[in-house]
Amino acid sequence: MEKERLNILNIQVDNITKRELLENFTEGVLITPNVDHLMKLQHDREFYEIYNKADYVTVDSQIVKKAMQFLGSPVKEVITGSGFLPSFYMYHKNNPEVKIYLFGAAPGIADIAMQKINEKVGREIVVGAYSPSFGFEKNEDECERIVDMLNKSDANVLVVGVGAPKQEKWIYKYKDKLKNIKIYLAIGATIDFEAEKVKRAPVIMQKLAIEWLYRLVKEPKRLWRRYIIEDMPFFALIIKQKRGKYQNPFA
Repeated sequence: MEKERLNILNIQVDNITKRELLENFTEGVLITPNVDHLMKLQHDREFYEIYNKADYVTVDSQIVKKAMQFLGSPVKEVITGSGFLPSFYMYHKNNPEVKIYLFGAAPGIADIAMQKINEKVGREIVVGAYSPSFGFEKNEDECERIVDMLNKSDANVLVVGVGAPKQEKWIYKYKDKLKNIKIYLAIGATIDFEAEKVKRAPVIMQKLAIEWLYRLVKEPKRLWRRYIIEDMPFFALIIKQKRGKYQNPFA
């Protein structure tokens, strides 16, 4: 399938529907940019280079969607990581070839998510789960154990939910060592949502592009700096792009 890619700041995103993605996604890496990603992409070259390598890049945020409309490059659909995973496993409900491994969340959460997903699907589509230790990405021994564990599993789909840009960087650092994985989903807090340990904002707040406010109220200590300080310059950058004055810091 030929994909149309649209520009926002220094990356390209796929103008694709969820149905089109489900029908064509047989291998590769999916990453889903939100405002926080786009701000990190202004100063993190490694993260930026990963975005340029990714096979599928879908808009994860109503705010980003509205920004693209403002820029004159509207996308067909918002495809969030937390929305795509349940669509993915239900789409492959009767496909025994698809076997998922959950990697992320706090201790025990991934196991709960595995159980709940398998109950929904009616078969063991999730074949394993692992919650890494804090700072695991700096522990080469643990990372090699994770690689070994994945290679010994039957999984060919890896869901990584350890936060951006850590999850994307881990995938690209180790994917060549993973013999059986064909599909990689870098999708943040989705494992927590599947375990029902964290609730998503009500649908009306998602549609109004204020899901960030719901999350901020729920987790103010963790998220206030991200939403109030780090992400606010996004709007100024979008206006710069609209005026033709935005410059890619890595070009």
